[in-house]
Amino acid sequence: MTLSSRMSRFELRVAFLLAGIFSTRMLGLFMILPVFALYAQNIEGYSPLLVGLALGIYGLTQAFLQIPLGRLSDRIGRKPVILGGLVVFAIGSVVAAMADSMWGIILGRALQGAGAIASAVMALAADLTREEHRVKVMALIGISIGISFALALIIGPLLHSWAGLSGIFWITALLAVSGILLVLTKVPSPAVSRFRRDTEVELDWIGEALRHPQLLRLDLSIFILHFILMASFVVVPLMLHEQITSGVGSHWQVYLPVLLLAMLAVSPFIFMAEKKHKIKQVFTTAIFIIMLSQLALSQWGNSFAGLVFLLWLFFTAFNLLEAMLPSLVSKMAPAAHKGTAMGAYSTAQFLGVFLGGLMGGWSVGQWGNESVFVLNGILAFGWLMLVWRMPQPQYHSSYMLNVGMMDDNQGAELADQLSEIVGVEEALVVAREGVAYLKVDMKVLDIDKLNSYSVSAIDEP
Repeated sequence: MTLSSRMSRFELRVAFLLAGIFSTRMLGLFMILPVFALYAQNIEGYSPLLVGLALGIYGLTQAFLQIPLGRLSDRIGRKPVILGGLVVFAIGSVVAAMADSMWGIILGRALQGAGAIASAVMALAADLTREEHRVKVMALIGISIGISFALALIIGPLLHSWAGLSGIFWITALLAVSGILLVLTKVPSPAVSRFRRDTEVELDWIGEALRHPQLLRLDLSIFILHFILMASFVVVPLMLHEQITSGVGSHWQVYLPVLLLAMLAVSPFIFMAEKKHKIKQVFTTAIFIIMLSQLALSQWGNSFAGLVFLLWLFFTAFNLLEAMLPSLVSKMAPAAHKGTAMGAYSTAQFLGVFLGGLMGGWSVGQWGNESVFVLNGILAFGWLMLVWRMPQPQYHSSYMLNVGMMDDNQGAELADQLSEIVGVEEALVVAREGVAYLKVDMKVLDIDKLNSYSVSAIDEP
């Protein structure tokens, strides 16, 4: 049966619904970044260390709970775990909104992170979409997270000027409630929920993922990238406040053009990396720009023009790396273990969020604002050395086919047949799952012949 190369309306609806639910949660987590360091000074128990802890603590609880909650969703269903996570997130937002001390806000932020629904959302997306279109759905969810981050930096200052810090947390709670209503009323329930290697973690392969030298480089890369991001936001709002006398409500006027111009600047580099096969060169250049921008901020961030230019430089490189790193994980992970590789990668990302906030706050308390950027610059230099000798990745993409249940002998025979198709570089058929996991060269792939082996269908509720 030849399969359509386009997603169905049902799959598109699922993708946009799940992207909306996940991104509104992330929007709530991010909205305090551009304002919290500035206004935390008026909260009981203030210290720079606790500011950093409050910003990053959600990463710690998210890191520890996302894999267990994903596994729990295999047992009790995706939607109960997602609903429970959104309820916990809403409770954490209310706790933070009502807090009158730093420790109360820290508790609320920790609860927000404990509503770790990422793995369950990805698993639900996998249950409701065909293997052939899974990568597109995951990419759409990833793009929505990036958009929510950009919107948070713009909306956060505006909401703070209107409703204050507690108002941001109350609005975050309302976003969680809206997500709950969407899950209850709009998100379809899958006919069957089962473990899927492309989105979920195999506990017995985590050790292999952590010992894989190229995947470990990428895990450390996302850890350092988000460490630097979170540490920077312990200081950046204070620096902007010194340069803009009209108040935090006008900070969006800096973030908006900086982020828009950064997004525009990313496109040519993505094209160069993927189409011109210059991934490693673009990757290392972006890290160098991160290092350069951080060290320069420690020296020239006290002028408005210097601060704006260096923030643009940083966000250009940040957005570029955010787009490239998941693609690199997909390229370097074995086809049948991509979910585990991404699980380790996401855990490293959230640990970076936590330690970045914590160490950024500690550094400010010990040596002042500029020390954060020196710390980040040194870390970025170590990162550059880490990836300098990384081999050029192969330009292969992950691809999956639903080939139907079969015995092991049939699976081995089918894998041989798939391997002979032009553009298929690696083929593994997991017979008991009825799925073929492939690495393909999309430039030369005979897509019609490959899809002729698919028995995929969508059960639309």
